[in-house]
Amino acid sequence: MAATYDFPSDLLAGQEELHQVRAELLALLKRLPWSVEPLDGFSDDTGWRKVERPASPGWTENEQAEVEKLRRRERELAVFVSGHRFWSEVATEKKVDARMRLKHPAEEPSRET
Repeated sequence: MAATYDFPSDLLAGQEELHQVRAELLALLKRLPWSVEPLDGFSDDTGWRKVERPASPGWTENEQAEVEKLRRRERELAVFVSGHRFWSEVATEKKVDARMRLKHPAEEPSRET
């Protein structure tokens, strides 16, 4: 039988916000040009695969500030979640399982028949 954990509400909220911030950051980074600074495009076919990039206009100051804000919040939340007092109450051999269940609460553990 799979273990269950009584996660504190602030830990659950912190993990949920961490998921949201990471998703928002990833979506933002996918929308932004590939280079922070304006750079010419290039093509390189000398390695094991061809790499091509169009010219990049760079990021605006607002875009850079938004990325930094999200990265700062991501770090704060990661420290909060990983350093939460709850982890001192979990047996060492169960910490990995507990952490995975916190990160993926909706997933049911696989059961062998």
